[in-house]
Amino acid sequence: MSAEAAAVTGESTTARELLPTATPARTRAALRELIRPYRRTAVACFATMTAATVVGLLVQRLLGHMVDLVADRRPPGDLTLPVVLLVVVALVQGGTTALGLSLVSQLGESVLARLRERFVDRALRLPLAQVEKAGTGDLSARVTRDVARVGEAVRSALPELVRSVLAIVLTLGAMAALDWRFLLAALAAVPVQAHTARWYVRSAVPLYARERIATGAQQQQLLDTIAGAGTVRAYRLEERHTAHVTERSSAAVGMTMRGIKLVLRFYNRLHVAEYTGLAAVLVTGFLLVRAGSVSIGTATAAALYFHSLFAPVNSALVLLDDAQTATAALNRLVGVTHGPAGEPAPAAPGSGSDTSTPGTPNTPDIPETPDPSVPYDAPDTPDTSDTAPGAVTVSGVHHAYEPGRPVLVDVHLTLRPGERVALVGPSGAGKTTLAKLIAGVHRPTSGSVRLPRGEATDRPSVALVTQETHVFAGPLAEDLRLARDAAGDDELRAALATVDALDWVEALPDGLATVVGEGGHRLTPAQVQQLALARLVLADPPVAVLDEATAEAGSTGARLLERAAARAVEGRITLVVAHRLTQAAAADRIVVMEDGRIVESGHHDELCAAGGTYASLWQAWSGTRANPGHPPHTTTAPTPKDH
Repeated sequence: MSAEAAAVTGESTTARELLPTATPARTRAALRELIRPYRRTAVACFATMTAATVVGLLVQRLLGHMVDLVADRRPPGDLTLPVVLLVVVALVQGGTTALGLSLVSQLGESVLARLRERFVDRALRLPLAQVEKAGTGDLSARVTRDVARVGEAVRSALPELVRSVLAIVLTLGAMAALDWRFLLAALAAVPVQAHTARWYVRSAVPLYARERIATGAQQQQLLDTIAGAGTVRAYRLEERHTAHVTERSSAAVGMTMRGIKLVLRFYNRLHVAEYTGLAAVLVTGFLLVRAGSVSIGTATAAALYFHSLFAPVNSALVLLDDAQTATAALNRLVGVTHGPAGEPAPAAPGSGSDTSTPGTPNTPDIPETPDPSVPYDAPDTPDTSDTAPGAVTVSGVHHAYEPGRPVLVDVHLTLRPGERVALVGPSGAGKTTLAKLIAGVHRPTSGSVRLPRGEATDRPSVALVTQETHVFAGPLAEDLRLARDAAGDDELRAALATVDALDWVEALPDGLATVVGEGGHRLTPAQVQQLALARLVLADPPVAVLDEATAEAGSTGARLLERAAARAVEGRITLVVAHRLTQAAAADRIVVMEDGRIVESGHHDELCAAGGTYASLWQAWSGTRANPGHPPHTTTAPTPKDH
């Protein structure tokens, strides 16, 4: 469903098929994989933080020693050495802690950067159908809120958590070194803390997962409403959509308030554990001193050790809050980067090579094909080996976006080398769907699509240019290099000249260096389409698919774009979803579709003489052209999908 359609209907995002969320086991495996290149840094982090914690534990021993000196009525001069040692300990601990925290931050930021890169890479390769089913709100929430939440945890929670865990473990060891009974007394707080931690984790994980989903639904509703604002106003649906936004926002706020209440109850239970443990240590110290088993200074050191645990224990447990929210966000990110259960996240059909340019609607779309001679097909479909060398062959293709609602039915089609084929038919015939299957945007439900192998290994096998174009913010030259990173300025100018765009590009304030896109020089729709065609020339694929690539230019620029498109696809296998029947008439062959099937195929003159569907379309189009009171007839409405 388009954003505008969703805005009009107010369709709930809860019915959407959200992008996958990884299991905890899969997330742990993904983290191990991400950390693997930084093993040395991880070891250095652990060693430095351990050394800092061990040095810090000398403070309580020195203070206990000072208590014994005072209790024994030793001269004041005997306190000088312990005081000096306290200063040295503070300086050494401060330096090693600073170094350790910087290493932890370096490790966390490096892993986070790798995760971000992997997420963007996989997100660009997700099948278009999967993104459409999930809605842009889900993907937007993951790439903004979830990434920000994980980043915040890496910068603040991770260093503190590492330091707290080390302090807890080593402090308990130091108490055991004083007397094992002090350790037993300290452990009296553990049952309360463990029960609190289990209760919190059990309650927080599903709560924060639901909060993330509610936030995604809120964003989706906002995006849908804003995208269809004109339609909403036209149908006087403002109040209805305000109610939808309020409902989604209230759900998100409700989840946040439930989280706050959970945290308050969590703190209350922690205070009970603190007082229970401290009382046990003090009573144990009193009994041991009275029995002569330990000195007053040792009992003091034990009490100070346990008191020093308040901060790290509370920090570690409180950080469970950040850890749970970050874990929920991380599970959603890993669900895209690595898949929900261990398999890589699904890529666009034919994808697999990391060296190709990922397809985006304005690049032009360049589906990645590791071996273009191998078809992407349904597992139960027998291979067809009678394909002509260098041809595109569609064999027995069936396709449906929803079960029981076929869009394509038993389609067979061969596009010969150098041939330009036009797809025509009424709206909803399946033209765009067939074009996207050949371009590799979707996989067929059954059947196979075989593409020719490109001459160069760094060239894509197929490129798609649609009416949905976009210009990235930045220098125009870099926008063109999306199709070929290594292209020089002379190659860029040659591609622009091929599509008759060089003159206006050189007339720009800074030529190829002119900043275009958001915040830059504004280009006309025709100029944007020329850039897309120039990228097609630079990509130089053997197969080009033009899905109404000249539909948005308007009548004044249509002829210019048609000439530019003809020059851009010269020598390539070309499939054109014809917006005007003049495009079809100029093609080498016309394929007519109706109700998801190919009903006619042939040259313009042959089909007109046959008196079938194409002849009826041509006659209707010619009749409206002859009537100056009516606009020219087009074969399809300029919508992004034919289903």
